[in-house]
Amino acid sequence: MPKIDIASAPQSAGTAYPEEYAAPCKPRRRARLGDAAGLDQFGVNLLRLPAGAWSSQRHWHSAEDEFVWILEGEVVLVENGGETALKAGDCAGFKAGVADGHKIENRSGRDALLLEVGSRRPGQDSADYPDIDMVFPAGADRYFHRDGSPYPKHDRRT
Repeated sequence: MPKIDIASAPQSAGTAYPEEYAAPCKPRRRARLGDAAGLDQFGVNLLRLPAGAWSSQRHWHSAEDEFVWILEGEVVLVENGGETALKAGDCAGFKAGVADGHKIENRSGRDALLLEVGSRRPGQDSADYPDIDMVFPAGADRYFHRDGSPYPKHDRRT
């Protein structure tokens, strides 16, 4: 396996969330390491969360497992059952189909660095955002309101 040059890996920033839900996730930055390696079974991202940023809106996936490992800094994992502080060396996993929404918030005064790993099941996976009026149905190309009406489509990342 060839070495991956993190600095040359595809980069993404921001979010494709509808504007009313985007602000806390706009500062996030990802190096798409799995894409750099040509992986298609699962994704691997190096996620940088500046102070105050969130990894996502609180959500859960129907068909994709997720795993995060905190490499630097301190963050707060928010789930149905409450909040858990995570520091460098800690990790957490989220099983597909378990309706326990999660997000990670950086409430500290410095950047946090996380390794994200997740299944890739396009066309099979849906995501539910339990705290807000938003879902991402399997096979969709945009977010929808819970009543089935679509949000405007826009670029996933800046």
